[in-house]
Amino acid sequence: MEILLKPWPWYISGPLIASVMAILVLFGKTFGMSSNLRTLCAIGGGGKYADFFRFDWKAYRWNLFVVLGAIIGGFIAVNFLSDGSTIDLNPNTISDLNAMGFYKVGESLLPGELYSWDAVFSLKGLSILIIAGFLVGFGTRYAGGCTSGHAITGLSNLQLPSLIAVIGFFVGGLVMTHLILPLIF
Repeated sequence: MEILLKPWPWYISGPLIASVMAILVLFGKTFGMSSNLRTLCAIGGGGKYADFFRFDWKAYRWNLFVVLGAIIGGFIAVNFLSDGSTIDLNPNTISDLNAMGFYKVGESLLPGELYSWDAVFSLKGLSILIIAGFLVGFGTRYAGGCTSGHAITGLSNLQLPSLIAVIGFFVGGLVMTHLILPLIF
């Protein structure tokens, strides 16, 4: 039981992800989370307002079970398979985040300085969420998928556009972490 309370090593989680990919390929499906937002918008009637949401969403409803499974799996992992220990971060990362105003680093998955209700409903918090949401939404649409779709499905299918997208995601993450985040905080 103790092995279940620790993060799973790559040699267990990697083959599990690969087996999910093999099952999806076997059934002619591709993996990606951002396509679910399109499906939800189509279910909600988004096709009345934009052609992008006019498609046979019923053919993609299977993917909504992937999202449901991710939510349920995350809940189970946090509430039943976690020992409650802090996240093991590099001391340099902790000191850098402390210098930016993040305290209790590693004690929770989401920092309260960004995700508490006080932070969310501040002008700075709302601005960050709105701008970040727009950039993520635009970037996902422009790239033709999200990080999970490109990095897991696209790269495993040896698709050049996915390789370019993943390189762009990493470069964008590095720019955000080292150049933009210190300016914001």
